[in-house]
Amino acid sequence: MQAGWAHVLITGASSGLGRALAEACARPGAVLHLSGRDAARLDDAAAACRARGAEVRPVVADVRDAAAMAAWIAGAGRLDLVIANAGVSAGTGGATEPAEQTRRIFETNITGVLNTALPAIESMAAQAPGPDGLRGRVAVIASLAAFVAAPGAPAYCASKATVQRWAEALDASERQRGIRLHAICPGYVRTPMTARNAFSMPFLMDAEEAARRTLDGIARGRTRVAYPWPTYAGARLLGMLPIAARAWFFSRLPAKAADGTI
Repeated sequence: MQAGWAHVLITGASSGLGRALAEACARPGAVLHLSGRDAARLDDAAAACRARGAEVRPVVADVRDAAAMAAWIAGAGRLDLVIANAGVSAGTGGATEPAEQTRRIFETNITGVLNTALPAIESMAAQAPGPDGLRGRVAVIASLAAFVAAPGAPAYCASKATVQRWAEALDASERQRGIRLHAICPGYVRTPMTARNAFSMPFLMDAEEAARRTLDGIARGRTRVAYPWPTYAGARLLGMLPIAARAWFFSRLPAKAADGTI
Protein backbone atom coordinates (compact mmCIF):
# COMPACT_ATOMS: atom_id res chain seq x y z
CA MET A 1 0.00 0.00 0.00
CA GLN A 2 1.68 3.20 -1.17
CA ALA A 3 0.03 6.57 -1.69
CA GLY A 4 0.95 8.56 -4.77
CA TRP A 5 2.12 11.79 -3.18
CA ALA A 6 2.36 14.52 -5.82
CA HIS A 7 4.82 16.87 -4.12
CA VAL A 8 7.71 15.24 -2.26
CA LEU A 9 10.91 16.63 -0.72
CA ILE A 10 13.76 14.33 0.32
CA THR A 11 17.12 15.21 1.84
CA GLY A 12 20.15 12.98 1.37
CA ALA A 13 18.60 11.77 -1.90
CA SER A 14 21.85 11.25 -3.82
CA SER A 15 22.53 7.69 -2.62
CA GLY A 16 21.46 4.85 -0.35
CA LEU A 17 18.01 4.87 1.19
CA GLY A 18 17.40 8.48 0.13
CA ARG A 19 17.86 7.68 -3.53
CA ALA A 20 15.73 4.54 -3.23
CA LEU A 21 12.96 6.60 -1.64
CA ALA A 22 13.19 9.18 -4.42
CA GLU A 23 12.95 6.55 -7.14
CA ALA A 24 10.02 4.88 -5.36
CA CYS A 25 8.16 8.21 -5.28
CA ALA A 26 8.96 9.04 -8.91
CA ARG A 27 6.04 8.73 -11.32
CA PRO A 28 4.33 10.85 -13.99
CA GLY A 29 2.77 13.89 -12.33
CA ALA A 30 5.03 13.82 -9.28
CA VAL A 31 7.27 16.76 -8.42
CA LEU A 32 10.36 15.75 -6.46
CA HIS A 33 12.55 18.22 -4.57
CA LEU A 34 15.80 16.38 -3.88
CA SER A 35 18.90 17.48 -2.01
CA GLY A 36 22.34 16.02 -1.46
CA ARG A 37 25.91 17.14 -0.90
CA ASP A 38 27.49 15.45 -3.94
CA ALA A 39 26.40 17.19 -7.15
CA ALA A 40 27.36 14.33 -9.48
CA ARG A 41 25.56 11.67 -7.47
CA LEU A 42 22.54 13.94 -7.06
CA ASP A 43 22.34 14.55 -10.79
CA ASP A 44 22.48 10.81 -11.38
CA ALA A 45 19.64 10.22 -8.91
CA ALA A 46 17.61 13.01 -10.52
CA ALA A 47 18.07 11.47 -13.95
CA ALA A 48 16.84 8.10 -12.68
CA CYS A 49 13.71 9.74 -11.26
CA ARG A 50 13.06 11.69 -14.46
CA ALA A 51 13.27 8.42 -16.37
CA ARG A 52 10.30 7.28 -14.30
CA GLY A 53 8.31 10.31 -15.41
CA ALA A 54 8.73 12.66 -12.45
CA GLU A 55 9.60 16.34 -12.54
CA VAL A 56 12.75 16.69 -10.46
CA ARG A 57 14.17 19.84 -8.88
CA PRO A 58 17.56 18.95 -7.35
CA VAL A 59 19.61 21.23 -5.13
CA VAL A 60 23.04 20.75 -3.58
CA ALA A 61 22.54 21.57 0.09
CA ASP A 62 23.92 20.91 3.56
CA VAL A 63 21.15 20.20 6.07
CA ARG A 64 23.24 21.83 8.80
CA ASP A 65 22.69 25.24 7.14
CA ALA A 66 19.42 26.37 8.74
CA ALA A 67 18.97 29.50 6.63
CA ALA A 68 19.59 27.70 3.34
CA MET A 69 17.24 24.87 4.26
CA ALA A 70 14.47 27.24 5.33
CA ALA A 71 14.77 29.20 2.09
CA TRP A 72 14.76 26.05 -0.04
CA ILE A 73 11.71 24.59 1.67
CA ALA A 74 9.80 27.88 1.66
CA GLY A 75 10.38 28.21 -2.07
CA ALA A 76 9.34 24.65 -2.91
CA GLY A 77 5.63 25.36 -3.02
CA ARG A 78 3.16 22.73 -1.91
CA LEU A 79 4.65 19.73 -0.11
CA ASP A 80 2.64 16.59 0.57
CA LEU A 81 5.49 14.52 1.98
CA VAL A 82 8.85 15.60 3.38
CA ILE A 83 11.44 12.98 4.32
CA ALA A 84 14.32 14.16 6.51
CA ASN A 85 16.66 11.40 5.42
CA ALA A 86 20.13 12.98 5.39
CA GLY A 87 22.34 11.52 8.09
CA VAL A 88 25.83 10.34 8.91
CA SER A 89 27.13 7.32 10.78
CA ALA A 90 30.31 6.51 12.68
CA GLY A 91 31.35 4.67 15.80
CA THR A 92 34.22 4.53 18.23
CA GLY A 93 36.38 1.98 16.43
CA GLY A 94 36.95 0.44 19.84
CA ALA A 95 38.31 3.63 21.40
CA THR A 96 36.86 6.88 22.71
CA GLU A 97 34.64 8.65 20.20
CA PRO A 98 36.39 11.81 18.93
CA ALA A 99 34.72 15.05 20.02
CA GLU A 100 34.66 16.45 16.49
CA GLN A 101 32.95 13.32 15.21
CA THR A 102 30.35 13.48 17.98
CA ARG A 103 29.52 17.08 17.10
CA ARG A 104 29.31 16.29 13.37
CA ILE A 105 26.89 13.42 13.97
CA PHE A 106 24.68 15.49 16.26
CA GLU A 107 24.70 18.48 13.92
CA THR A 108 23.68 16.40 10.93
CA ASN A 109 21.39 13.78 12.47
CA ILE A 110 19.58 16.06 14.92
CA THR A 111 20.02 19.68 13.86
CA GLY A 112 19.82 18.69 10.19
CA VAL A 113 16.52 16.91 10.80
CA LEU A 114 15.14 19.93 12.64
CA ASN A 115 16.34 22.25 9.86
CA THR A 116 14.27 20.14 7.48
CA ALA A 117 11.22 19.25 9.53
CA LEU A 118 10.48 22.54 11.28
CA PRO A 119 10.20 24.76 8.18
CA ALA A 120 8.32 21.96 6.42
CA ILE A 121 5.75 21.79 9.20
CA GLU A 122 5.20 25.54 9.09
CA SER A 123 4.80 25.49 5.31
CA MET A 124 2.33 22.64 5.54
CA ALA A 125 0.31 24.40 8.23
CA ALA A 126 -0.37 27.23 5.76
CA GLN A 127 -1.50 25.03 2.86
CA ALA A 128 -4.88 23.49 2.14
CA PRO A 129 -5.57 19.83 2.95
CA GLY A 130 -4.89 17.33 0.20
CA PRO A 131 -7.09 14.49 -1.09
CA ASP A 132 -6.29 12.46 2.03
CA GLY A 133 -7.57 15.24 4.27
CA LEU A 134 -4.08 16.08 5.55
CA ARG A 135 -2.04 19.21 5.01
CA GLY A 136 1.08 17.09 4.78
CA ARG A 137 3.33 14.44 6.26
CA VAL A 138 6.87 14.69 7.63
CA ALA A 139 8.95 11.55 8.07
CA VAL A 140 12.28 11.51 9.89
CA ILE A 141 14.73 8.69 9.29
CA ALA A 142 15.78 7.33 12.67
CA SER A 143 17.03 3.76 13.13
CA LEU A 144 16.55 0.66 15.22
CA ALA A 145 19.73 1.92 16.90
CA ALA A 146 17.41 4.40 18.61
CA PHE A 147 16.35 1.61 20.97
CA VAL A 148 19.83 0.44 21.99
CA ALA A 149 22.52 2.50 23.73
CA ALA A 150 25.37 0.70 21.98
CA PRO A 151 28.76 1.66 23.51
CA GLY A 152 30.40 1.32 20.10
CA ALA A 153 28.29 4.09 18.53
CA PRO A 154 27.16 6.47 21.29
CA ALA A 155 26.56 9.60 19.22
CA TYR A 156 24.82 7.72 16.42
CA CYS A 157 22.47 5.86 18.80
CA ALA A 158 21.73 9.03 20.75
CA SER A 159 21.04 11.09 17.64
CA LYS A 160 18.63 8.52 16.23
CA ALA A 161 16.87 8.13 19.59
CA THR A 162 16.41 11.90 19.76
CA VAL A 163 14.70 12.28 16.39
CA GLN A 164 12.63 9.13 16.91
CA ARG A 165 11.24 10.37 20.23
CA TRP A 166 10.76 13.91 18.91
CA ALA A 167 8.76 12.84 15.87
CA GLU A 168 6.56 10.45 17.81
CA ALA A 169 5.84 13.02 20.52
CA LEU A 170 5.14 15.83 18.04
CA ASP A 171 2.78 13.73 15.94
CA ALA A 172 0.14 13.79 18.67
CA SER A 173 -0.16 17.59 18.62
CA GLU A 174 0.44 18.20 14.91
CA ARG A 175 -2.48 15.95 14.04
CA GLN A 176 -4.68 18.77 15.29
CA ARG A 177 -3.34 20.91 12.42
CA GLY A 178 -3.78 18.15 9.87
CA ILE A 179 -0.08 17.24 9.77
CA ARG A 180 1.35 13.81 10.49
CA LEU A 181 4.83 12.95 11.79
CA HIS A 182 6.43 9.55 11.17
CA ALA A 183 9.53 8.08 12.84
CA ILE A 184 11.17 5.64 10.43
CA CYS A 185 13.31 3.05 12.19
CA PRO A 186 15.04 0.71 9.73
CA GLY A 187 17.36 -2.11 10.61
CA TYR A 188 20.43 -2.82 8.52
CA VAL A 189 20.11 -1.51 4.95
CA ARG A 190 22.65 -2.23 2.21
CA THR A 191 24.07 1.25 1.51
CA PRO A 192 27.52 2.90 1.33
CA MET A 193 27.01 3.78 5.00
CA THR A 194 26.77 0.16 6.14
CA ALA A 195 29.37 -1.17 3.69
CA ARG A 196 32.13 -0.27 6.16
CA ASN A 197 30.64 -2.27 9.04
CA ALA A 198 32.99 -5.09 10.00
CA PHE A 199 30.38 -6.97 12.00
CA SER A 200 27.45 -9.23 11.17
CA MET A 201 24.30 -7.38 10.09
CA PRO A 202 21.32 -9.73 10.52
CA PHE A 203 18.41 -9.37 8.10
CA LEU A 204 20.37 -6.94 5.92
CA MET A 205 18.03 -5.67 3.19
CA ASP A 206 18.40 -3.79 -0.05
CA ALA A 207 17.64 -0.05 -0.07
CA GLU A 208 14.72 -0.63 -2.46
CA GLU A 209 13.03 -2.97 0.01
CA ALA A 210 13.62 -0.51 2.86
CA ALA A 211 12.10 2.28 0.77
CA ARG A 212 9.03 0.16 0.03
CA ARG A 213 8.53 -0.63 3.72
CA THR A 214 9.06 2.99 4.66
CA LEU A 215 6.51 4.36 2.21
CA ASP A 216 4.00 1.61 2.99
CA GLY A 217 4.21 2.44 6.69
CA ILE A 218 3.73 6.14 6.04
CA ALA A 219 0.76 5.48 3.75
CA ARG A 220 -0.81 3.31 6.43
CA GLY A 221 -0.54 6.17 8.90
CA ARG A 222 1.90 4.52 11.31
CA THR A 223 3.63 6.95 13.62
CA ARG A 224 6.50 4.48 14.12
CA VAL A 225 7.61 2.49 11.10
CA ALA A 226 10.11 -0.08 12.41
CA TYR A 227 11.44 -2.99 10.38
CA PRO A 228 12.33 -5.82 10.03
CA TRP A 229 10.48 -7.12 13.04
CA PRO A 230 13.10 -9.69 14.19
CA THR A 231 15.76 -6.98 14.39
CA TYR A 232 13.29 -4.60 16.01
CA ALA A 233 12.41 -7.20 18.64
CA GLY A 234 16.08 -7.87 19.28
CA ALA A 235 16.83 -4.17 19.64
CA ARG A 236 14.01 -3.72 22.15
CA LEU A 237 15.22 -6.71 24.17
CA LEU A 238 18.82 -5.46 24.19
CA GLY A 239 17.62 -2.03 25.23
CA MET A 240 15.89 -3.53 28.26
CA LEU A 241 19.00 -5.30 29.56
CA PRO A 242 20.72 -3.87 32.64
CA ILE A 243 23.42 -1.41 31.59
CA ALA A 244 26.27 -3.62 32.77
CA ALA A 245 24.89 -6.65 30.94
CA ARG A 246 24.43 -4.63 27.76
CA ALA A 247 27.99 -3.29 27.99
CA TRP A 248 29.31 -6.84 28.46
CA PHE A 249 27.35 -8.05 25.42
CA PHE A 250 28.66 -5.32 23.14
CA SER A 251 32.23 -5.75 24.42
CA ARG A 252 32.18 -9.16 22.70
CA LEU A 253 31.33 -7.59 19.33
CA PRO A 254 33.42 -5.51 16.88
CA ALA A 255 32.88 -1.77 17.34
CA LYS A 256 31.46 0.38 14.60
CA ALA A 257 34.29 2.04 12.65
CA ALA A 258 35.21 5.61 13.53
CA ASP A 259 35.47 8.42 10.98
CA GLY A 260 33.08 6.63 8.68
CA THR A 261 30.59 9.41 8.01
CA ILE A 262 29.06 9.49 4.55
